[in-house]
Amino acid sequence: MFKIVSVLTDRKVCFKISGEFRKDSRDSRDSKNIVEKSMERNDEFYMKEAIRQAQKAAKNGDVPIGCVIVNNGEIVSRSYNKRNLKSSVLAHAETMAIEKAAKKQGDFRLDGYELYVTLEPCQMCSGAIVQSRIKRVVIGAMNPKAGCGGSIYNMLEEPRFNHVCEVKRGCLEEECSALLKEFFKSLREAKKKAEK
Repeated sequence: MFKIVSVLTDRKVCFKISGEFRKDSRDSRDSKNIVEKSMERNDEFYMKEAIRQAQKAAKNGDVPIGCVIVNNGEIVSRSYNKRNLKSSVLAHAETMAIEKAAKKQGDFRLDGYELYVTLEPCQMCSGAIVQSRIKRVVIGAMNPKAGCGGSIYNMLEEPRFNHVCEVKRGCLEEECSALLKEFFKSLREAKKKAEK
Protein backbone atom coordinates (compact mmCIF):
# COMPACT_ATOMS: atom_id res chain seq x y z
CA MET A 1 0.00 0.00 0.00
CA PHE A 2 1.34 3.44 -0.96
CA LYS A 3 1.25 6.49 1.23
CA ILE A 4 0.24 9.57 -0.74
CA VAL A 5 1.24 12.99 0.57
CA SER A 6 0.45 16.23 -1.21
CA VAL A 7 3.09 18.96 -1.28
CA LEU A 8 2.62 22.46 -2.73
CA THR A 9 5.70 23.60 -4.69
CA ASP A 10 6.06 26.28 -7.34
CA ARG A 11 2.30 26.74 -7.62
CA LYS A 12 1.92 23.04 -8.51
CA VAL A 13 0.91 20.09 -6.41
CA CYS A 14 3.27 17.15 -6.21
CA PHE A 15 2.27 13.76 -4.94
CA LYS A 16 4.98 11.79 -3.22
CA ILE A 17 4.42 8.10 -3.84
CA SER A 18 7.06 5.68 -2.56
CA GLY A 19 9.77 8.36 -2.74
CA GLU A 20 8.94 9.61 -6.27
CA PHE A 21 7.43 12.99 -7.10
CA ARG A 22 4.87 13.34 -9.86
CA LYS A 23 3.64 16.78 -10.84
CA ASP A 24 -0.06 17.39 -11.17
CA SER A 25 -1.21 19.84 -13.83
CA ARG A 26 -3.68 21.63 -11.57
CA ASP A 27 -2.78 25.17 -10.62
CA SER A 28 -2.53 26.42 -7.03
CA ARG A 29 -6.20 27.42 -6.83
CA ASP A 30 -7.29 23.84 -7.51
CA SER A 31 -4.54 22.45 -5.31
CA LYS A 32 -5.47 24.73 -2.42
CA ASN A 33 -8.24 22.35 -1.38
CA ILE A 34 -5.86 19.36 -1.46
CA VAL A 35 -3.31 21.15 0.71
CA GLU A 36 -6.03 22.43 3.08
CA LYS A 37 -7.21 18.87 3.70
CA SER A 38 -3.83 17.88 5.07
CA MET A 39 -3.65 20.81 7.53
CA GLU A 40 -4.99 20.55 11.05
CA ARG A 41 -8.42 22.06 11.12
CA ASN A 42 -9.72 23.76 14.21
CA ASP A 43 -11.62 26.92 15.10
CA GLU A 44 -8.52 29.08 14.60
CA PHE A 45 -7.94 27.62 11.13
CA TYR A 46 -11.43 28.63 9.97
CA MET A 47 -11.33 31.99 11.76
CA LYS A 48 -8.08 32.82 9.93
CA GLU A 49 -9.95 32.30 6.68
CA ALA A 50 -12.74 34.59 7.93
CA ILE A 51 -10.07 37.19 8.73
CA ARG A 52 -8.75 36.90 5.15
CA GLN A 53 -12.28 37.58 3.95
CA ALA A 54 -12.53 40.60 6.28
CA GLN A 55 -9.32 42.00 4.79
CA LYS A 56 -11.01 41.96 1.36
CA ALA A 57 -13.82 44.10 2.75
CA ALA A 58 -11.31 46.62 4.13
CA LYS A 59 -9.63 46.88 0.72
CA ASN A 60 -13.02 47.80 -0.75
CA GLY A 61 -13.62 50.46 1.92
CA ASP A 62 -16.16 48.38 3.84
CA VAL A 63 -16.02 47.56 7.53
CA PRO A 64 -13.74 44.50 7.72
CA ILE A 65 -16.06 41.64 8.62
CA GLY A 66 -15.54 38.20 7.17
CA CYS A 67 -17.47 34.96 7.38
CA VAL A 68 -16.85 31.31 6.56
CA ILE A 69 -19.36 28.45 6.66
CA VAL A 70 -18.13 24.91 7.24
CA ASN A 71 -19.80 21.51 6.82
CA ASN A 72 -18.07 18.26 7.77
CA GLY A 73 -14.72 20.02 8.04
CA GLU A 74 -14.93 21.58 4.54
CA ILE A 75 -15.40 25.27 3.80
CA VAL A 76 -18.58 25.49 1.73
CA SER A 77 -18.89 29.26 1.48
CA ARG A 78 -16.99 32.44 2.23
CA SER A 79 -17.98 36.06 2.13
CA TYR A 80 -17.19 39.50 3.43
CA ASN A 81 -19.02 42.71 4.16
CA LYS A 82 -20.08 44.47 0.94
CA ARG A 83 -22.57 47.06 2.20
CA ASN A 84 -20.78 50.03 0.65
CA LEU A 85 -19.65 48.11 -2.43
CA LYS A 86 -23.22 47.01 -3.23
CA SER A 87 -24.99 50.00 -1.61
CA SER A 88 -27.12 47.48 0.25
CA VAL A 89 -27.87 47.20 3.95
CA LEU A 90 -28.44 43.47 3.33
CA ALA A 91 -24.92 42.78 2.05
CA HIS A 92 -23.47 41.58 5.36
CA ALA A 93 -20.81 38.87 5.37
CA GLU A 94 -23.01 36.39 7.23
CA THR A 95 -26.14 36.77 5.07
CA MET A 96 -24.19 36.43 1.84
CA ALA A 97 -22.26 33.39 3.11
CA ILE A 98 -25.53 31.77 4.24
CA GLU A 99 -27.08 32.43 0.85
CA LYS A 100 -24.10 30.86 -0.96
CA ALA A 101 -24.12 27.79 1.30
CA ALA A 102 -27.89 27.33 0.90
CA LYS A 103 -27.65 27.65 -2.87
CA LYS A 104 -24.82 25.11 -2.96
CA GLN A 105 -26.81 22.66 -0.82
CA GLY A 106 -30.12 23.35 -2.54
CA ASP A 107 -31.88 23.99 0.78
CA PHE A 108 -32.02 26.90 3.22
CA ARG A 109 -31.70 24.50 6.15
CA LEU A 110 -28.03 24.32 7.09
CA ASP A 111 -28.42 21.76 9.87
CA GLY A 112 -25.04 20.67 11.23
CA TYR A 113 -23.14 23.56 9.60
CA GLU A 114 -20.79 25.88 11.48
CA LEU A 115 -20.40 29.62 10.88
CA TYR A 116 -17.21 31.56 11.69
CA VAL A 117 -17.46 35.34 11.78
CA THR A 118 -14.92 37.98 12.77
CA LEU A 119 -17.46 40.29 14.47
CA GLU A 120 -20.49 39.36 16.55
CA PRO A 121 -23.56 39.24 14.28
CA CYS A 122 -26.16 42.02 14.27
CA GLN A 123 -29.88 41.37 14.73
CA MET A 124 -30.46 40.74 11.01
CA CYS A 125 -27.59 38.27 10.70
CA SER A 126 -28.40 36.55 13.99
CA GLY A 127 -31.96 36.07 12.75
CA ALA A 128 -30.72 34.62 9.47
CA ILE A 129 -28.38 32.26 11.35
CA VAL A 130 -31.24 30.98 13.53
CA GLN A 131 -33.61 30.70 10.55
CA SER A 132 -31.05 28.71 8.55
CA ARG A 133 -30.60 26.39 11.56
CA ILE A 134 -26.83 26.64 11.68
CA LYS A 135 -25.62 24.36 14.46
CA ARG A 136 -22.63 26.29 15.78
CA VAL A 137 -21.42 29.90 15.60
CA VAL A 138 -17.83 30.92 16.37
CA ILE A 139 -17.37 34.65 16.97
CA GLY A 140 -14.10 36.58 16.87
CA ALA A 141 -14.69 40.02 18.39
CA MET A 142 -17.79 41.07 20.30
CA ASN A 143 -19.86 44.06 19.18
CA PRO A 144 -21.11 46.03 22.20
CA LYS A 145 -22.96 48.56 20.01
CA ALA A 146 -24.97 46.21 17.77
CA GLY A 147 -24.21 42.60 18.66
CA CYS A 148 -27.03 40.10 19.00
CA GLY A 149 -24.91 37.09 19.85
CA GLY A 150 -24.58 38.01 23.51
CA SER A 151 -23.70 41.73 23.78
CA ILE A 152 -26.97 43.65 23.45
CA TYR A 153 -29.18 40.62 23.03
CA ASN A 154 -28.53 36.92 22.51
CA MET A 155 -30.72 35.79 19.63
CA LEU A 156 -28.43 32.85 18.86
CA GLU A 157 -29.10 31.13 22.19
CA GLU A 158 -32.66 32.34 22.80
CA PRO A 159 -34.50 29.24 24.09
CA ARG A 160 -37.93 30.52 22.93
CA PHE A 161 -36.93 30.23 19.25
CA ASN A 162 -37.46 27.01 17.32
CA HIS A 163 -33.68 26.65 16.93
CA VAL A 164 -30.85 27.40 19.35
CA CYS A 165 -27.22 27.62 18.21
CA GLU A 166 -24.12 26.57 20.06
CA VAL A 167 -21.90 29.66 20.42
CA LYS A 168 -18.19 30.10 21.04
CA ARG A 169 -16.94 33.63 21.61
CA GLY A 170 -13.46 35.16 21.48
CA CYS A 171 -11.77 33.00 18.83
CA LEU A 172 -8.73 35.01 17.66
CA GLU A 173 -10.40 37.99 19.31
CA GLU A 174 -7.26 40.15 19.36
CA GLU A 175 -6.64 39.70 15.62
CA CYS A 176 -10.28 40.38 14.75
CA SER A 177 -10.43 43.47 17.00
CA ALA A 178 -7.12 44.81 15.67
CA LEU A 179 -8.42 44.63 12.10
CA LEU A 180 -11.48 46.68 13.03
CA LYS A 181 -9.52 49.19 15.13
CA GLU A 182 -6.99 49.76 12.33
CA PHE A 183 -9.78 50.25 9.78
CA PHE A 184 -11.59 52.87 11.87
CA LYS A 185 -8.31 54.58 12.80
CA SER A 186 -7.48 54.99 9.11
CA LEU A 187 -10.97 56.41 8.47
CA ARG A 188 -10.52 58.98 11.24
CA GLU A 189 -7.09 59.97 9.91
CA ALA A 190 -8.47 60.36 6.39
CA LYS A 191 -11.30 62.52 7.73
CA LYS A 192 -8.83 64.77 9.60
CA LYS A 193 -6.74 65.22 6.43
CA ALA A 194 -9.85 66.09 4.43
CA GLU A 195 -10.89 68.71 6.99
CA LYS A 196 -7.55 70.55 6.72
